[in-house]
Amino acid sequence: MDEKDMKIVEMLMKNARIPKTKIARELKVTETAVRKRISKLECRGVIVGYKAVVNCKVANLACSLTGLDVKPERIWNVIEELKKIDEIVSMWMTSGDHSLMLEIIAENIDELSKIHKRIESIEGVVRVCPSIILDVLK
Repeated sequence: MDEKDMKIVEMLMKNARIPKTKIARELKVTETAVRKRISKLECRGVIVGYKAVVNCKVANLACSLTGLDVKPERIWNVIEELKKIDEIVSMWMTSGDHSLMLEIIAENIDELSKIHKRIESIEGVVRVCPSIILDVLK
């Protein structure tokens, strides 16, 4: 990634809805050039998606950041099963306390609990450690 790619990523991280014309002006390139660069960043897996940051409290949704401990030999199978759960909106492989971290958004706390139980039942999952999101601050 060159300097312009880094600037594009930085700007999109701050606001994924920023107009490409504004990025182009900032970088002193054409909008077409920005579109091509973004497309390449997506193809290379640098940019893996775009999403809205939702305040679950205001939206009356139940949300959690959930850590998973997984048997190392089962990690890829567990990941494939987790990808099938629509309520998991983000998933990260991590070092530290847990193998995986999940962002889960459900209609209510009962549904969130059912999702955690479903995750517990996946072969290879050793422990599920949910932290319920109380409010979004930034």
